[in-house]
Amino acid sequence: MTPKTYRGQDQEHTCQEIHTRAMEGNSGVTTHTEVLYGLSHEFKPSEEITNGHSNYKPTMNGLIVGHNVKDHSNGSASLRSLPISALKQNGILQTLAAGGEQPKAAEENLELEKAREEWEALEGVQPALTDDSNPSPLISFNEALQYFQTTDLGELLKNIQPTIRRTGLAAITHFLFGPPRLHRELLEERDLVFAIAQCSLDNSQTVHMRVLQTIYKRLIGSRLDCPRYGTHWENIGFQGTDPATDLRGTGFLGLMHTLYFVMDPETLPLARDIYKLSQHPTQSFPFSVMSINMTRIALQVLREEALSKECNRRQQVVGVLNEFYVATYLHLYQLWKTQQKTISDSGFVLKEVELFAKKNPKQLLRRLEVFLKERRSGGVPWGVSPDPQAQQPSPSLGDRGAKAGVGLGSKGKEMHFTGVCDLPPDMEGEARLI
Repeated sequence: MTPKTYRGQDQEHTCQEIHTRAMEGNSGVTTHTEVLYGLSHEFKPSEEITNGHSNYKPTMNGLIVGHNVKDHSNGSASLRSLPISALKQNGILQTLAAGGEQPKAAEENLELEKAREEWEALEGVQPALTDDSNPSPLISFNEALQYFQTTDLGELLKNIQPTIRRTGLAAITHFLFGPPRLHRELLEERDLVFAIAQCSLDNSQTVHMRVLQTIYKRLIGSRLDCPRYGTHWENIGFQGTDPATDLRGTGFLGLMHTLYFVMDPETLPLARDIYKLSQHPTQSFPFSVMSINMTRIALQVLREEALSKECNRRQQVVGVLNEFYVATYLHLYQLWKTQQKTISDSGFVLKEVELFAKKNPKQLLRRLEVFLKERRSGGVPWGVSPDPQAQQPSPSLGDRGAKAGVGLGSKGKEMHFTGVCDLPPDMEGEARLI
C-alpha cells in the first residue's frame, strides 16, 4: 500500500514519521521531525540529563511545549504553540476559519456589528453643537452688545414702539405730571434696546449661539457645550427642547439680560441663588422663563418712561435697564423665598412684581444696590434666609389677592408660563408687548 503524501512548500514528504536517532551519551532522547501542512515541527531536547533525571523540554519552532504533546489528526494541539505570523503565512488561519469557525465567535461578531449600527444611528439623531474637546469660548455682555451695535437693524427699528401712545386726557396728564422725557442723545440707545427685543434667535449667527451656550454653562457650571436642541434646556428653566420658542415676548433681549446676570461677577452669585431656588422640591419654577418675564416687565417700565429720570442722570439706557432687570428679579426672588410661594402662585406674584416695579423703579434699584453692598461686606442680605415677619402676604396684593393665591396653592394647579408674557394690558393706552 502506497503511503499518502502531503505537499509542503518545497517538497513532498511521506506521512510516515522520520526518526533520526542521535545518541548523546546515555540520554537516549529521540529527535523527532514531522511535516504538517508544509511546516517542519522539530522536537529537540533543551537540556542534558542531570543526576539521572531528564529535564527534557521539547521545543517547536523555537517555542517550548508541554511533555504530553499528542499528535491529533487536525493538529490543533500543536498549532496552539505556533506564532500567529507563521499561521498566517501558511494559510492555516484561513483553513480554520473556513472549516472550523466556532458559533460563539460568529455571535460575538454579529453583536458587535449590531452595536456599531446602533451607535451610528444614535450619532445621527442628535449631533453635538461642537466638539467637546474644543468648546466655544464664553461671551461677555459687552461683546454681544457690540455685535448688535454694529449690525444693521434698520428693518427691526421700523417696527419698534419705544413709548406708549397716549391720547386725550391721558396724554395731557402725562405731559403735566408724568416723568421727564428721555434726553435726545439717549434716544438711539433706547431704540437699540427695543430693536434687540424684536430680534429672534438665529442658529446661523455665531454670537447668538455663544450667548446661549454661555448662559447654560454659567448656570450649570459646565465647561463643555451642549446640543442646540434637547431636554437639557429644561434643566435651566426653558419650557421645551428649543429656547427660541420662549422668546416671543422679549426677543433676543431676554437672553441678553440673562447673559448680563450670569456674566457680571457681582450678580452671578445672586443668579445662582435664584437658580438654586428654582430647583427646590416644592418652590420650583422655570428659571429662564421667569427671567424672560423680568425682561418683559423692565421693557414695559422703560416704555412707560418710568426709567427716563434715572437714564438721564446716568446718561445711559442699557446699563440702567440691566440693573433694573436684576432688581426686579431680586424682588421676585425675595417674595418667592420668604413667602413660600409655589408655581401655582406665579400669576399673582408676577402681577404684584410688575405693579410694584412700575410704581417704584427708584426704590427697586436702591434695594439692589443695598443688597449687593451687604453681600460684598460679607453680611446676609434680606431675603436670602427666611424672615418670619416676611412670611405674611405683601400689602400690595391686599386681602383678596392673598386669599386667591392661597386658594390656588391649595388646589395644586400648575401654572403654565406660555401665556404670562401675553397678559392683557390693564391700563388704558398701555402698549401691547412685543
